[in-house]
Amino acid sequence: MRVRLAAAIVVLVIAASVPGIAHDIPNAIVVQAFLKPEGDRLRLLVRVPLQAMSDIDVPLRAQGYLDLARADDALRSATTIWIAREVALYEEDARLPVPDVVAVRVSLPSDRSFETYETALAHMEGPTLSEDIDLYWEQGIMDAWLEYPILSDESRLAIDPGLRPLAQRVTIALQLLTPDGRVRAFELHDDPGRVLLDPRWGQAAARFVRSGFTHILDGVDHILFLLCLVIPIRRIGTLVGVVTAFTVAHSVTLIASAYDLAPGALWFPPLVETLIAASIVYMALENIVGAHLMRRWLITFAFGLVHGFGFSFALRDSLQFAGSHLLTSLLAFNIGVELGQLVVLAAILPALHILFRFVVEERMGTIILSAIVAHTAWHWMTERGSQLMQFQWPTMDVIRLTTIVEWAMAGVALAATIWLARTLVRARGDRNRAKRVTGAAESQ
Repeated sequence: MRVRLAAAIVVLVIAASVPGIAHDIPNAIVVQAFLKPEGDRLRLLVRVPLQAMSDIDVPLRAQGYLDLARADDALRSATTIWIAREVALYEEDARLPVPDVVAVRVSLPSDRSFETYETALAHMEGPTLSEDIDLYWEQGIMDAWLEYPILSDESRLAIDPGLRPLAQRVTIALQLLTPDGRVRAFELHDDPGRVLLDPRWGQAAARFVRSGFTHILDGVDHILFLLCLVIPIRRIGTLVGVVTAFTVAHSVTLIASAYDLAPGALWFPPLVETLIAASIVYMALENIVGAHLMRRWLITFAFGLVHGFGFSFALRDSLQFAGSHLLTSLLAFNIGVELGQLVVLAAILPALHILFRFVVEERMGTIILSAIVAHTAWHWMTERGSQLMQFQWPTMDVIRLTTIVEWAMAGVALAATIWLARTLVRARGDRNRAKRVTGAAESQ
């Protein structure tokens, strides 16, 4: 017992005599960064809270204040350990070597120089903090200027931030300044993996096809809507028309939302989520009382407009990875959604066929399945509706009324176009059948 006590005292004495910073990582931090390629150099300006830099030997003054006059080595060590070695930058798929640390400095929490690249660079080139400022390590901010050798400032870049160990939640606000003067903003979270900062159109398309495909497979509400949609449908022609109406409708609102044509108010997402749940309840109840298959495409079109807004919420944070290929990425995401829908339908239709043929009679099975789905969606609708009612609804002014009218007119125009196309196709099919009947009669 005495031996253990003596060992514990020795450990405490040693720990107290070591000048350093060792503490639990913070819950959440925000890292600001700028990337700018110039000629054969890639410049990275980064700002990180010092509280995230643990296990660094720090020179201190009286009362534990940071000794700014002797802090340069500690800052460079922190930059090398936590940033230079962890942040992976790529030029045309080749990882760049460990960068040169051009400059490091401590800034006050009130400093706003990293709002733009120009002010951040001027800050890094300007004077450092006065050495007599009383500042604890955990209260300060570390700014670092790093440079990487590159082959050309026209090369395509990628980044794997690698800053996840700094905190439990890490948000990286990154801006890429391209040689032609454009600024691309990114908001990366935790460990996003390798991010293409200027993807080719094929790379952007592949990413968004995968995103759309996985979104459908992960979206239980969309899958239940498709299930209710096809339970009473057996004819391929009717199924194709209904699915086409849904596809056209959600494509319209998805693309419109991406171009900021949808409301941006805080109440809009919970409204859409509530309406999506309501659409499932409606379709399930219609299956129970008896679906009108001849007009199901019209109802599906109306609900498809709502589901398109739901798709756009999943796409909103991902559009930063589209580069200069916004429209390509939107179409690719939509293709991914359609592929996901086809996979879901390919699984649902045979399962329904087996269920209604060998397990339960079709009408009874339709009622049972629809009742289960309606019960589930009803709970979703009430929960989401409760969240929606917590928001203050806007007053109706001329601008909002005009927006609603424009959307209504667009919806009516699209519905009329689909109806006309279906009518023409049906009329052509009737004429072809009439010709075949007439030809058969004449041949007899």
